[in-house]
Amino acid sequence: MSKRFTAGAVAAAASLALTVTGLGVPAAAAPSSTRTFTVLAESGVSNDAAIAAITAAGGKVVSRTDDVGLFQVTSDRADFASRATAAGALLGAAEEKAIGSKPKLDRVEQEHLLAAVASKGKAAKGKAKKMDPLDDKLWGLDMIRADKARTIEPGDRRVTVGVLDTGVDASQPDLAPNFNWALSRNFAPDLVDVDGPCEVASCLDPVGTDDGGHGTHVAGTIGAAANGFGLSGVAPKVSLVELKGGQDSGYFFLNPVVNALVYAGRSGLDVVNMSFYVDPWLYNCTANPADSPEAQAEQRTIIEAMKRALTFAHRKGVTLVGALGNNHEDLGNPRTDVSSPDYGSDPYPRPIDNASCWDLPTEGPHVIGVSAVGPSGKKADFSNYGTEQISVAAPGGWFRDGFGTDTYRADANMILSTYPKKVLQEEGSVDEDGNIVAGFENSVFKQCTAKGECGYYTYLQGTSMASPHAAGVAALIVSRYGKQQGRNGFGMSPDLVEQHLYRTAAEHACPEPRLQTYTNEGRDAEFNAYCAGSLNFNGFYGYGIVDAYAAVKTPLKPNARP
Repeated sequence: MSKRFTAGAVAAAASLALTVTGLGVPAAAAPSSTRTFTVLAESGVSNDAAIAAITAAGGKVVSRTDDVGLFQVTSDRADFASRATAAGALLGAAEEKAIGSKPKLDRVEQEHLLAAVASKGKAAKGKAKKMDPLDDKLWGLDMIRADKARTIEPGDRRVTVGVLDTGVDASQPDLAPNFNWALSRNFAPDLVDVDGPCEVASCLDPVGTDDGGHGTHVAGTIGAAANGFGLSGVAPKVSLVELKGGQDSGYFFLNPVVNALVYAGRSGLDVVNMSFYVDPWLYNCTANPADSPEAQAEQRTIIEAMKRALTFAHRKGVTLVGALGNNHEDLGNPRTDVSSPDYGSDPYPRPIDNASCWDLPTEGPHVIGVSAVGPSGKKADFSNYGTEQISVAAPGGWFRDGFGTDTYRADANMILSTYPKKVLQEEGSVDEDGNIVAGFENSVFKQCTAKGECGYYTYLQGTSMASPHAAGVAALIVSRYGKQQGRNGFGMSPDLVEQHLYRTAAEHACPEPRLQTYTNEGRDAEFNAYCAGSLNFNGFYGYGIVDAYAAVKTPLKPNARP
């Protein structure tokens, strides 16, 4: 899950206009420097009425997403957020406030680079016949039998998979054949406070680039081409669509994410992968006593906006797949949140009430939540879990897997996938000439075509890496069982995709004893995890580990139970 430290859309069609009332703030409040907000209209309020309320509160609309009643607004009023929240036509406002850049390396996803001891390259390798040179390092493809699945269904070019992430490096030779330039979009302009200087004058990076790296890694797992070069993805012949909704620095803010989801629905995408949570709150709560009234209103705005966007995309035929998170906790019984807000002001302890707090998007409507397992099949120590939110499990990598063997603390226990050369150079593992730096031979790989086009690959771990395995299987299901829809469309009901994904997952029982401890792997008691549930469905594995081969081999049974 990327963090570099990772109801219905009714507003557009509503015709009821409400009078702006209850501002209750002195009109002469002192202005401050211009700030940017994401504002959401109340359900049932027309967009015109919402814009009128925004203007009355002292804001200027700079962009609008009519399908869900969302507006990006600038204002120089210090009290704009409170005025907007008090307006009857508006649900609330969420502000973008910078506090500095994220750490260079992610403490979970890049644990191998932060480890105090030297890591190793040896780990379990695949045994099946491979199509691409690096496929023997993709134990995840073997675990979900994607290598066998492609003999039946490698993916249909008409099936489009949106990578809602930090971007996609379309110059990567393994991604270029499957990259859909026509549909790809960037919804997240660079913010210099956290992303650094803009690379282009508009601050809107060109489509086909990725200055964060995370999205390119996700894209490779979903659909790297099986072309005799580099490595291959779960669904090596589907179309990859860049939906850049994340900043280069790894933040994912409300306005770009909602716009990306609405666009996915409008454009008829089949699957969207979401390996992130919406900043700045790890959990968005309706009325957490630890939060200020303004922070409460901001979180209510995020909750409602995400619900509308996810529901809109689902109704338009998008299968939504999300990472369960890397906070090693039961999402049905969350710990006190000590990391939020992670942007705009310093974090503070926030006890989390499960009934009124949401980890978004994974706990949003219609989202298939995915936990992470290592090569052994054991739940990765970092992975979130819980019977309320989990749907399925998938290979997400686990650096510390294999305790007691020579594979313990091995880079190859993680997930290898495509990665931008530029980001590897910034991280120090590739030099300015494009060569792998000494000491990184076990974690970074380089492959070049006969024409001299080179692709780079590296290991990451996380539920961010598990989710694209499941998204790839979902894309294979649509490829196998989808039907022509309309004159130019092709697709499949997301409810049917979800049902078939669950029904064909490989059931996996809870460990015995059910209280899984990670003491041997060097973790303290906070990482202890209790697995509740049955063989058919439990908190570690949901309906099971996704199985690509079973998914394309098993006949579709509409309305069958998982």
